[in-house]
Amino acid sequence: MNRVSGLSSLWASPFKFQVSGLKFFISHLLPLTSYLLIFTLIFTLIFSCRRYNTQQPAQDMTVFERQKQEILLRVNRELIEEDAEKIEAFAGRNGWELKTTESGLWYMIYKNGQGEKAVTGKIATLEYTLSLLDSTICYSSEQLGPKVFRLGQGDVESGLEEGVLLMRVGDKARMIMPPHLAHGLIGDGYCIPRRSIILYDVELTVIQ
Repeated sequence: MNRVSGLSSLWASPFKFQVSGLKFFISHLLPLTSYLLIFTLIFTLIFSCRRYNTQQPAQDMTVFERQKQEILLRVNRELIEEDAEKIEAFAGRNGWELKTTESGLWYMIYKNGQGEKAVTGKIATLEYTLSLLDSTICYSSEQLGPKVFRLGQGDVESGLEEGVLLMRVGDKARMIMPPHLAHGLIGDGYCIPRRSIILYDVELTVIQ
């Protein structure tokens, strides 16, 4: 009887151990595993959000900058078109047949000289009158003396330099420059108001 009881106890011992081990797993390890899984999910979510938050502003800024650039370009085109209409109307009232360059310079050489052609790097000397479209004279060689500058150095309005490079010594020309080829949005701070279209009447007297 004792032997049978002992054998039963021996066979029951592994079963009891398995049951107790299962209870331990359920009560201790299973909650810990759940916590680890939840922590992993939370960490992944936070990391993903941080990546999104750090990358999204840069993307938004890129979109914003692109939209701003598109608006500025559209406004600039509209202003250039408006200036061109004013110049065309002004030339029509005066009966001038002006040519235009790709940059937007309007010009006419109304007297042809026979002298040296203007080229980049040479020093040009001009007799000139600079006025607004309402005939207000801003500057002239009579007041300030001839304008002398080296071509290609950017020392004068880009429109004037471009126009002079189309001339030779002895030529007389009229050049009408929209603001982007003259003094831009703010003028020169003295006689030329902001966003002014200017008119140069010039004679190229010397190239050296």
